Amino acid sequence: MPVWKFRIIGEDMKEYQKKYQEQSIMQMSQGELLVLTFDEAIKSLKLAEFALEDKKYDKFEEAMKKCNMIIRYLRQTLDMEQPISRDLLRLYDFVTFDLGLVLAGRDRRKDELPKLVAILTDLRDGFYGASQKVMDTHMPKEVKVVG
Repeated sequence: MPVWKFRIIGEDMKEYQKKYQEQSIMQMSQGELLVLTFDEAIKSLKLAEFALEDKKYDKFEEAMKKCNMIIRYLRQTLDMEQPISRDLLRLYDFVTFDLGLVLAGRDRRKDELPKLVAILTDLRDGFYGASQKVMDTHMPKEVKVVG
């Protein structure tokens, strides 16, 4: 089989994977999407940490900016009618402030990254637990058909 056919098959496979991912995301609940958003923020912080260790400052800045954008998005989507939103707003503001300090201080502030990962992981786990409870209460009950 010629090499070009492998390349076409590989590109087709990537396109199918992309469509599958898009469909999976479209079928997620709001809770699952929120958890996925936190996963992306955590992943960005971990990538920033690795990039900083390797002295790849451009990758570090890119990952930090991505995390900052995600936190800003989470902050903007808060429903301030809910009592917990004020506490979340303060946490998001703290994380945003600390991200700025780490970005400016780089190596001097690298010890802050694991702390930020821990904060976001705790939030993620909390939202995951809450979404599981909501799903449990909204799951259809098993019905036996008699007759």
